[in-house]
Amino acid sequence: MEALISKYIPAGEDRTEFERLLYGASPIELPIVDAARELAAQHKFEIKAYQIPAAIEQRRHRRIVRLALIQNMIAAPTTAPVAEQYKAIEASVAQMLDAAGAMGANIACLQEAWTCPFFFCTREKYPWLEFAEPVDVVRSPSLKFISDMARRHNMVIIAPILERDEVKSDIIWNTAVIVSNSGEIIGKHRKNHIPRVGDFNESTYYMEGDTGHPVFETQFGRIAVNICYGRHHPLNWQMFGLNGAEIVFNPSATVGGLSEPMWPIEGRNAAIANSYFTANINRVGYEEFPNEFTSGDGKAAHKVFGPFYGSSYVAAPDSSRTPGLGRDTNGLLITEVDLNLCRQVRDKWSFPMTARIPDYAKEFAAYVKPNWQPQIIRDQSFQR
Repeated sequence: MEALISKYIPAGEDRTEFERLLYGASPIELPIVDAARELAAQHKFEIKAYQIPAAIEQRRHRRIVRLALIQNMIAAPTTAPVAEQYKAIEASVAQMLDAAGAMGANIACLQEAWTCPFFFCTREKYPWLEFAEPVDVVRSPSLKFISDMARRHNMVIIAPILERDEVKSDIIWNTAVIVSNSGEIIGKHRKNHIPRVGDFNESTYYMEGDTGHPVFETQFGRIAVNICYGRHHPLNWQMFGLNGAEIVFNPSATVGGLSEPMWPIEGRNAAIANSYFTANINRVGYEEFPNEFTSGDGKAAHKVFGPFYGSSYVAAPDSSRTPGLGRDTNGLLITEVDLNLCRQVRDKWSFPMTARIPDYAKEFAAYVKPNWQPQIIRDQSFQR
């Protein structure tokens, strides 16, 4: 999107006004340190850095947190052995986490199912389910790697993986694991909403999660994870806010032609409606699989899934947002935020105070009953 703006709207007053309407208050660009810039140049990933400030208060210290969003494509063909595919992705992500560490990031989030190709389109079980791992830093290759990186950089890392629940019958879940800056696992959240649209046939592998809407209190603030398709459900966003989230991460894997017009809107709307920051991450690239697959939608069978369109960004409760990363390249977005902005916006707009949650609760309770009827008052002066 930013590339189109630069191409078709020349710098000047019109461009400034357009960007004001698109992004809200303009974020401040942050300098990129040499170590991070050199890693980006050497390993061919994009890096951007911004600051979203808050007003200075007299009785509260600033609560500055640096976020790191990482978007990436797979790094080995889907025909390679499973372990080789994972190690190739790990090597790529390691460079971006090192760059995030050099930039002083406090919390990093990877994209949905970051350890593997997005094979859910295929409906095939093997070899793909060999990517599934227990939530255990000793027995999970990816979580051991994440734990080591978290300790090395004093960084909380959100690692969305394919979880195998070995305690409960080897069930598979789409799970985000929150790893502390100490390297220990704080907890996990399982994806609440599962798509059944187009090539996204995810209920072949896992169903809706059973962990509710947890908020994780870390050294750097209270965070939550709304995985991918959950961003289409406003009440999902709201529940994380009601539980006290200050930043909600939305690790995703979504493709152009399906959701791209929604992408720049939904995360920003959620930040505004719930007075918290949202961090929206999407993978990039095309992924080709060995066997053709189809979605029963009349389109020809195909082997290639994509393009995933990247465009990761951070949105703030005051309606501002950062420019996004590119659509087709690995990237790291650093955003420095002041969490005091959450309360400042609540005080200004009074959204929590003016919400009618008790009324909604009554109406939802009535809605789920079998004898529910919609509240429609009909004009009796005309014949239907």
